[in-house]
Amino acid sequence: MTQVHGNAATNAAATGDRAGRGRLIGAGLILASLVLLALGSYLGPYKYATSTPGELTVQTCTVDYKYRSSSSSSSSRKKTKSRWCYGTFTSDDGKVKDLNAELKSDALYQRGHVIEARRISDVSYMQDQGWAHAIALGCAWWFGALIALAVGLFCAVTGFPYGERESQGLFRTTLVTVGVGVLGLVVSLLVVFFT
Repeated sequence: MTQVHGNAATNAAATGDRAGRGRLIGAGLILASLVLLALGSYLGPYKYATSTPGELTVQTCTVDYKYRSSSSSSSSRKKTKSRWCYGTFTSDDGKVKDLNAELKSDALYQRGHVIEARRISDVSYMQDQGWAHAIALGCAWWFGALIALAVGLFCAVTGFPYGERESQGLFRTTLVTVGVGVLGLVVSLLVVFFT
């Protein structure tokens, strides 16, 4: 008795459909990499360059506790702590003065302490951590985009993970690019953390 497992045309069509899905995943990753590039540019150098430098004279600082839970049980709730300082912001050029400024701070400061700050919008402030921090933050997003772009291009070209004809040279190039992206991401995050 002979069993029929399908013909070559049906198998080729199924492989083509799966490779098409791999290419679609690749296109999605390429699009995600473009979004990450834009976010890196906005959250890093652009936000820093367009903000107004100045000083916040502290009136008071508080600690804000919030509870987050991933399930309904109260034992799994995690407490997060945020430090906020309130006071008067004065821009370096003297044109902007806000008596009710608030910013998320890295420590609790005494009344009268002066914090280097930047005004992002009419009601939003951040601590001034310098250009190195802003550029490193942008680079962290950009290296993340590089990883998504490399994997996305590989999937789009080969149909991977469903395609069967991936090129060895392209695979090696993708691995090297992903390695550079991971290394750059780690170094950028270390600079962000320590600046």
